[in-house]
Amino acid sequence: MLDIQSIRQDFPILNQEVNGHPLVYLDNAATSQKPQSVIDTLVEYYQKYNSNVHRGVHTLGTIATDRYEEARDKIRRFINAKSTKEIIYTRGTTDSLNTIAYGYGRANLSEGDEIVITPMEHHANLIPWQQVAQATGAVLNYFPMQPDGTLTLEDVRKTITDRTKIVSCTEVSNVLGTVNPIRQIADIAHEKGAIMVVDGAQSTPHMPVDVQALDADFFAFSGHKMLGPTGIGVLYGKQKFLEAMEPVQTGGEMIDEVGFQSATWAELPWKLEAGTPHIAGAIGLGAAVDYLENVGMEEIRQREIELTDLAYDIISGIEGVTVYGPQKRAGMVAFNIDGIHPHDVSTSLDAEGIAVRAGHHCAQPLMRWLKCESTVRASFYFYNSPEEIETLAKGIKETKEFFGHVF
Repeated sequence: MLDIQSIRQDFPILNQEVNGHPLVYLDNAATSQKPQSVIDTLVEYYQKYNSNVHRGVHTLGTIATDRYEEARDKIRRFINAKSTKEIIYTRGTTDSLNTIAYGYGRANLSEGDEIVITPMEHHANLIPWQQVAQATGAVLNYFPMQPDGTLTLEDVRKTITDRTKIVSCTEVSNVLGTVNPIRQIADIAHEKGAIMVVDGAQSTPHMPVDVQALDADFFAFSGHKMLGPTGIGVLYGKQKFLEAMEPVQTGGEMIDEVGFQSATWAELPWKLEAGTPHIAGAIGLGAAVDYLENVGMEEIRQREIELTDLAYDIISGIEGVTVYGPQKRAGMVAFNIDGIHPHDVSTSLDAEGIAVRAGHHCAQPLMRWLKCESTVRASFYFYNSPEEIETLAKGIKETKEFFGHVF
């Protein structure tokens, strides 16, 4: 069992008051808080060995390069990639998915080919495929969803056809908390000769991820949602696909040799990493991986199941509150209170020190499917407590009562 009080001491930001109340941070799907070890790692880089990587033989440059590449290997082990050549540093999940769409999709799709995604995708895994479809003449199709926001394998089989070339799917919905059966979807995609792209932004921080077990051809995630810094992310790709991709960005670092009329590219992973990278971010992400592995990803998953089950049971039991998505879900609950705008709910909860998210969560097509414009979303991490869930429920009831009197 996790010692939550001890863990919370590792996160200095949690030990404060907001609007005169203890902070209850429930916006983890947007960004997680950072443990002191990650913060210290960032400070150490800038204070002790701030230097560019790969380009110098002086002492600071060598230390920076070593730490930067050590972090890459930590990430490789964390998701069970076969080689560090398969770990590409990016600016985040959005950057990773755009790199796949433009670097692989545009080069391999033709008129009439099909791309299949779900209606629950974050815009980062929707708009790039829209753009690629428009540029290539490919057709963008969607899996049907069940009323509770889940997929059935029967519908997956019906939707993926011999014309399907790319299937791109979130492992965990950032609104519904739906956990999609990625391995089964990948098997069906591969039977039809399609590749499997996975948005792992909401799964990688919260559950064990094994890209070999998933048989994902590409897998994308962000550092800032898993205790790491902002501005750093990862694109995993099977080596054969990364080798075949042309760089989306060109310039420094990713070249082998440059002439006046042409250039050749460096080996993976540097071939797809143009320019000076986010060095501190990569090293900080390595420190975040260290922390998560020390806690244990299976322990984190089980802790969040307990918190989410509690939150779902309590919130769905409040009269006048609609909860969206399946009962069994990842660590978030999206809801609305009848007659109260989500932004007003969020503002009211913030007055009590409770941080939640309100809006369309970069998933406007899903909002239309849900027949609403926006929702309130409370999202959890392993450092949250049952008491904070109770505080959230109390805040929802008080918000409902307050606005009931006003109107």
